[in-house]
Amino acid sequence: MPDDEICLVAHLKAKPGKEAALAQAVAAIVPRVWAEPGCLGYTAHVSREEPGTIVMYEVWADQGALDTHAKAPALSSLAARFDELLAEPLGLEPLRRIA
Repeated sequence: MPDDEICLVAHLKAKPGKEAALAQAVAAIVPRVWAEPGCLGYTAHVSREEPGTIVMYEVWADQGALDTHAKAPALSSLAARFDELLAEPLGLEPLRRIA
């Protein structure tokens, strides 16, 4: 694995009553994000223990690709709805694969 590859876990906790809207909004951007340069993986999951929580697992070629994604239309369109959809701030956990 290249040293500059970045894995990221994002946690998005829906406001009560907004669970389906958050899931739909996230699912809608996934195909567009896959088309972004440097995207090596981008999958969305709903927590089995906290059904209103969406967990994203992302893999980016490098920091530049992740920075570009942060400003890209797909994520920007979702982020514009965070106040409406999220019960708490977006949680991000950058990872480095060891095996």
